[in-house]
Amino acid sequence: MYLTPRRITLVFCSLLLTAAQAMAAQAGLRQITIPGTTADPAPIVAALYYPTQSAARTIAMGPFNVNVAMRAAPEARLKGLILLSHGTGGSELGHSSLAEALAQRGYLVAALRHPGDNWQDLSLRQGSLARYVTERPRQASRVIDALLNDPEWKDRIASDARGPRVGAVGHSAGGYTVLALAGGRAEPARFDTHCSAKRAEDPIFCSTGKALAPVTNDGATAPSIPPLTDPRVRAVVAMAPMGALFNAASLAQIRIPVALYEAQQDRFLVPRFHAEWVAANMPGVDMHRVPNAWHFAFSDAPTMPIPSEDGDIGANPPGFDRAAFLGRLQRELPAFFDKALN
Repeated sequence: MYLTPRRITLVFCSLLLTAAQAMAAQAGLRQITIPGTTADPAPIVAALYYPTQSAARTIAMGPFNVNVAMRAAPEARLKGLILLSHGTGGSELGHSSLAEALAQRGYLVAALRHPGDNWQDLSLRQGSLARYVTERPRQASRVIDALLNDPEWKDRIASDARGPRVGAVGHSAGGYTVLALAGGRAEPARFDTHCSAKRAEDPIFCSTGKALAPVTNDGATAPSIPPLTDPRVRAVVAMAPMGALFNAASLAQIRIPVALYEAQQDRFLVPRFHAEWVAANMPGVDMHRVPNAWHFAFSDAPTMPIPSEDGDIGANPPGFDRAAFLGRLQRELPAFFDKALN
């Protein structure tokens, strides 16, 4: 078979493209600090995970190991932006394996450290419940604001006729946070109603929230908080979410794709009051029930014991393989966002 110069060129270009596609992206990692504003004076620290062709290595960062290329050059184009929200008292590094998997598949992942609700600072949990459930989604939206206006990142993030492709994933209180961005509305008064009747059946949630006052100074029941929907968020993954505070009507009105993961042996946020409440009131939700899983199954296993209201966050029920489950999530989350955002 005779190959013309043009055909030789086409074959060569095709081989180059195939070779480039075969070079799997690694996860780069940088840390940024988003300055405070007049309305929200607390700065926000965020870990940015992104695709890079630089070699990754395992690095110990506090109680977690990450597999990243530190401060490496990012690829020119990104599939979208994924906001990652940790649970109460958590860390921006606690779900690093999931953030790395999304970055390897082409996404910029912004894992924020929630001001006032992280492992170093729990001051947001000392105030009113209304403020707590309001500030967390607002903090998440501030991170999205910053990155969509950042000269280094804004032109890399894929857009279409609807605007930038933005998704969000969260665990526990972070699951609440991303569902609020999707349109769920919390009613602080639901805490008293729920815990008056179900405290013995949902003891950790009710004891954890008891310091958060759901009433106003004059003793009147606090009204529903305003909508905190962020219309830029086009798909959400909520893992073992704090769901009992949502009113049913707001969940029924959510129209973006939502994947919901329930840890069926969750003692921190008992599923029938939280994940199942969300699922029962959200038509079309993509529900995943994880057998024999405790609340922290969605978090990376730390290299040292970390206590919580439900024991060591690295512990697992007998027979539960956390590494295998996280490997499954590392495949499922990128596939979900690929479909939902494209």
